[in-house]
Amino acid sequence: MRIVRFVAGKQLRYGVVEDSVVREIEGDIFGKFAMTDRTHSLKRIRFLTPTAPSKIVGVGLNYRDHAEEMKLQTPDEPIIFLKPSTATLAHCGRIIYPKSCGRLDYEAELGIVVKRTARAVPVEKAHRYILGYVCVNDVTARDLQRQDGQWTRSKSFDTFAPFGPWVETDLDLSDGVIRALLNGVVRQESNINNLIFEVPYLIHFISSVMTLYPGDVITTGTPSGIGPMRPGDTIEIEVEGIGRLSNTVIAQS
Repeated sequence: MRIVRFVAGKQLRYGVVEDSVVREIEGDIFGKFAMTDRTHSLKRIRFLTPTAPSKIVGVGLNYRDHAEEMKLQTPDEPIIFLKPSTATLAHCGRIIYPKSCGRLDYEAELGIVVKRTARAVPVEKAHRYILGYVCVNDVTARDLQRQDGQWTRSKSFDTFAPFGPWVETDLDLSDGVIRALLNGVVRQESNINNLIFEVPYLIHFISSVMTLYPGDVITTGTPSGIGPMRPGDTIEIEVEGIGRLSNTVIAQS
């Protein structure tokens, strides 16, 4: 099931994507909801981020090829960082290239959407805390990351956390191609089964550090092939079984 959050007729709504149509739902996407007879054309809605997270928890260096690309040692445990809720951006939204940034990079990632409040979740129970999965672009000001020596500023500007286009509730984690396409050209390509730390362990590890709330997003790391974007570019993040997240880049005014 693909759950989408959108605006139609100036009202915020939730729906389920059925081919080229969105069928509205009523109720709580984190609990019980029901389908209605109201439908909208997928082409005519305005996408919102699938949830309104309190935070986005990133995982760094979770693909071996990316660690090698960055000339960094493969970690013994997950390296985590935070992106604020103010960084979120919906499908078809515009990524702002800050004036203070010299190089702005895309990073294709699989995102996990949290279903219920999670604290110290055992690995074997992690699946109970997952609403579903999204495509994520972990936008990064690469020069500022290297300059600062830590990641907060470089990953936290407004619009630096595009995710969506919807939540896919049923995804095969054993096999799924992940790609980044810059202006239609594939720049990153790997498989989500190449994660160093797998999804259940990430939920266990992160929830042992901080409480996760419904709608929070965990980004699971990016494969090799990261590279720069420029104003005017279109960047698409694709995860097999979910779909494709598309955003354009504009210069800060």
